[in-house]
Parts: sequence; structure tokens; C-alpha cells
Amino acid sequence: MERDRPPGEPEAAVPPLLVACALGIERFALRGGGRGGAPGPVRVVRTGMGPAHAARGVERALARGGWDAAAVIASGFCAGLAPGMHPGDLVVAEETRGPDGALACDGTALLVEALARAVPGRTVHTGPLTGSDHVVRGPERAALAAGGAIAVDMESAATLRTARAAGPRPLAAVRVVVDAPEHELVRIGTVRGGISAFRVLRAVLPAFFEWHRSLLLPRR
Repeated sequence: MERDRPPGEPEAAVPPLLVACALGIERFALRGGGRGGAPGPVRVVRTGMGPAHAARGVERALARGGWDAAAVIASGFCAGLAPGMHPGDLVVAEETRGPDGALACDGTALLVEALARAVPGRTVHTGPLTGSDHVVRGPERAALAAGGAIAVDMESAATLRTARAAGPRPLAAVRVVVDAPEHELVRIGTVRGGISAFRVLRAVLPAFFEWHRSLLLPRR
């Protein structure tokens, strides 16, 4: 929530927004969404696959001059864990889970509303997003779902944990389901579901900008 500014106090500059993803195809989709409506500087960074690459990529991005206070969104594709999920569904994390525990995300309800406007007709799921260091299949997928997670990816937990370690800032994770229990994919982009997920990811940036505009960084 924005605070009231005393008369004469200049309006605070909007911090940058860093969107982190793992794959080139994810970065291509996100960058293709354009920058119209962004309230401040925006950068889409490809970190590479896996938690180690995600952590290093985000650490380097935040060390860049003027980006140390950036709000951070982890985005890209994910594997859905809940029955009834379909490729192209959206996942907004209430928390990310990794080896170091759970980390709460900011502005989840705001993101859900903004995504409903940006990508009308698409189902948006909320809940825990868990991390893995490998592609999850079969029985392991069921075990993660039994623990309460609704989706899994390899980078979000490491991305947000690294960003939080670098200082207080708004954090979020928004993923597009490309692989679900009843719709397992082999290669992104070669199956109809992968193309659907790509198109959804290409449309999410306006929702990110709305989230970014609505949240102020905590004072240090």
C-alpha cells in the first residue's frame, strides 16, 4: 500500500523490474510482449537451466549498476502437478519451496486479477511452487503433489531466494504450465500444448507491469 507523501516531498522513483527465466524460448516470448505500460526500467534475463544457474544469473543481474533494488519475478514454463491442469494454464506462486525452506511471494491476489485481464479465458492456479534440480516425471510428480505443491520448476525457488538474500524487495513467481499429469510433453514447441503455453507466456507482461506499479519496496 502506498504511503501518504508530505507536501513538497518528491515522488519516489519506481525501482526497476527484473524478470528472470531459464530458457531462450522463454526469454523470446517474454521480450516479445513489448514494454508498453511499464512504470520503470524492465529487464528480462535468461539465467540458464537449474537452480545453480538461476542463482548465479540473478546475482549477476542485481549487481549491475542501478539494479540492486529491483523487484524480481521468476517466470517461464513449469510442470503442473494438480489433476485437471492443462498446457497454457497459469500458476501464480503463493510461496516457493526449495532446499532452504519456503519463501512467501508478494501481491499474489493482485497478480491473479491482472493476469485474468491480460490473458482472458486462461485458468490461473495459486498455491506452492516447488523447486527441483531435474525434470520431474511419474511417481515423483505424484509425491510432490501429495505434499501440497501445485507445480514444479527448476529455477523459481533459487531465483527468489537469491534475490531476497541481496536485499528486501517485492518477489513473485508466475509460470505457464507446459506439462501436466494428463498432458506430458516431450519437447516444448513441437506439441500443440507447448505452442499454447508459448502464446500465453508472450501475453503476461502487462500483468507484471501492473503488479510492479502497485507495490512499493520496503524501506531499508
